[in-house]
Amino acid sequence: MIDSYEFFRIVVDGRRYTSDVIIFLDRVIGGWWRREGHRLYIDDLTKVLNAELKPELLIVGTGYLGLMKVSNELEEALMARRMEFMAQRTKQACRTFNDLLKSGLRVVAALHLTC
Repeated sequence: MIDSYEFFRIVVDGRRYTSDVIIFLDRVIGGWWRREGHRLYIDDLTKVLNAELKPELLIVGTGYLGLMKVSNELEEALMARRMEFMAQRTKQACRTFNDLLKSGLRVVAALHLTC
């Protein structure tokens, strides 16, 4: 569960992170780096795509101002894998993640904390 989010800081299950994160049902990967800071590609999400328990939905937090963009390559790859995804500004993505988590959906969030 995401406890709070502000520009450059997120608290997940009581633990504070100050760099981008991927939140799975059972763990958080802090310090998530991408090929390009404001563009998201398929190889940036290998840990999600290769997870033993595939998510039903991937939520991408595009930053405080929404500056990170999802590449066409990634959109096509996710559709080919029949993985639902949505991209939202990170503040909204945190709310959506918590709501869907409560509903029992297998959801993963990949969140850009700045920009």
